[in-house]
Amino acid sequence: MSNSRFCNRKDFSGGGSMVEHTSSYSKNKENKMKKNNLLKKFLYSQKTAPYVFVLPFLLSFCIFWIYPFSSTIVMSFQDIQPMGTKWIGLGNYRKLLADKVFLQAVGNSVMYMLLTLVLLIPFPLLFASLLDSRLVKAKGVWKALLYIPSLTSVVISGTLFRMMFSERDGSQFNLILNFFGHGKIQWLKMYPTAYFALLLIACWRWTGVNMLYFLSGLKSIDTGLYESAEIDGATGWQKFMYVTIPMLRPTLIYVLTISIYAGLAMFLESFMLWGNSSPYNIGTTIVGYLYRRGIEKNQMGYASAVGLVLLIIALVINMIQLVLSGTFKKEES
Repeated sequence: MSNSRFCNRKDFSGGGSMVEHTSSYSKNKENKMKKNNLLKKFLYSQKTAPYVFVLPFLLSFCIFWIYPFSSTIVMSFQDIQPMGTKWIGLGNYRKLLADKVFLQAVGNSVMYMLLTLVLLIPFPLLFASLLDSRLVKAKGVWKALLYIPSLTSVVISGTLFRMMFSERDGSQFNLILNFFGHGKIQWLKMYPTAYFALLLIACWRWTGVNMLYFLSGLKSIDTGLYESAEIDGATGWQKFMYVTIPMLRPTLIYVLTISIYAGLAMFLESFMLWGNSSPYNIGTTIVGYLYRRGIEKNQMGYASAVGLVLLIIALVINMIQLVLSGTFKKEES
């Protein structure tokens, strides 16, 4: 009798534990479902979804741009050596103002930028206008021929041009001079011929790219404007000056902006022609000098100051051209 009572009590207690276990399981399941529902509401909400999509870009922007940029600013005020770091304030910037090689590199970069602007805006615009007209046949072939050089590696193209401008008698340009009865020239050791080599590489590589920019802008111009101008008796030149150029203004500003920065930040072309030690520093650019100080001489603080000066120069020049072109006035209106 006592055994049966004991068994009944044991069965009753076991049943209670099973009920408690099932109730806790159901509560956990309900909590998980609530969490999943909250997560779904958060992800599928019209208010939060844009932030979720933008979050990867914001993270990459902060990690790969904001953090390096802020670190560069701090490093530009430091003397960074293998044995330690020392805060020197504006010491690196004072050295830059008295550094003749750096000032020459700035002059070389500015000169290269100006010359590329003279060549890489009018001529690609002319080629784009011709390809957009009825005067040229096989337009796809010409587009491919002009664009293919931009797909070539800078290392390969730089090596080829270095061999073409070599001092040897068998180099291509010396062979041309010999054909006209002129002796060989040390092309890469004199300012005029050295800049001719750099500009030839730039035109060969980037003419097709800028041409495509202008061609896309030309395609967006309404043909009715040209028809109206033609009815009014406008010549081809007048249509180009008073219809094409004004309608291409946004494209012109964009190409001018990226060309200014590309000219100031040029490095690989010069590096492939001379390495990083051109004679009399005729091929030394701002980025090349940054590489020399930061990588070759391990002066990271000084190199950071050089990089920030390059950024300031590019920003100032671009801000001036944007103001002069009336970009900000257009946005305000």
